[in-house]
Amino acid sequence: MIRLATIQFTPRLGERQANLDAIQRLLDPVEADIIVLPELCTSGYFFVTREELAPLAEAPGGVACVFFQRLSEAKRAIIVAGMPEVAEGRFYNSVFVFRPGLPEPLVYRKAHLFYKERFVFEPGDTAFPVIRDERLDLSIGIMLCYDWRFPEVSRVLALGGAELIACPSNLVTDAWRKVMPARAIENKVYVAVANRAGSETKNGERLDFKGGSAVYDPFGEAVVLAASSGDVVLVVEIDPRICSDKSFNEFNDIFADRRPELYGAICRKR
Repeated sequence: MIRLATIQFTPRLGERQANLDAIQRLLDPVEADIIVLPELCTSGYFFVTREELAPLAEAPGGVACVFFQRLSEAKRAIIVAGMPEVAEGRFYNSVFVFRPGLPEPLVYRKAHLFYKERFVFEPGDTAFPVIRDERLDLSIGIMLCYDWRFPEVSRVLALGGAELIACPSNLVTDAWRKVMPARAIENKVYVAVANRAGSETKNGERLDFKGGSAVYDPFGEAVVLAASSGDVVLVVEIDPRICSDKSFNEFNDIFADRRPELYGAICRKR
């Protein structure tokens, strides 16, 4: 069994060090093999210009990257954290994955930008990564918040071998509560949603974040579920062996039964 910690956290907009200090306090007592934090957990979310985001954006080796890598080494844990990234003068809404013994984090850049993110971030140009960890005998797929709206993302990750999909999030709608369990069922994988709580206001507009962080099992059941507000650490044990068998009766297998040769066809009225 693998210990998975999913963190619901309320970052302070524009205050990286305060956010890192709060994350440190939350994680100090945590013993887990994998730790999943929310989207943009070091910076807060509601930026509308690149100028206000720029001082908080990270490249590998930056302040927050050093913090998380040290934490990963100290806890012998994989840490999945959403942070703003800067690369060659461009900004991305990214997930950094820190692993003990590996000095460079893996970086996934958000493919599907939500709402006003397009005014600040570039669309992601990375593939959807599946990370194989031999120590844990586990494959982890990464998607980021609004990526959940696109079933192709979780399917690509599952076809790539993911047994757990980690989804750092800053969710402000409610539809995901219905869809995230479906993403688990349709791929027979665990899905960990690390959502933030609280609210942020910019230019008179307020965004309320929905909390409700959860881990869904391969049958779509919420193994553990947070309230809509407050900072909390959800720790659960998962068994990735369940995910390797994609059958659900003696005749049907959700991957073997696929008909990809038909999926590109255009339906025509008769």
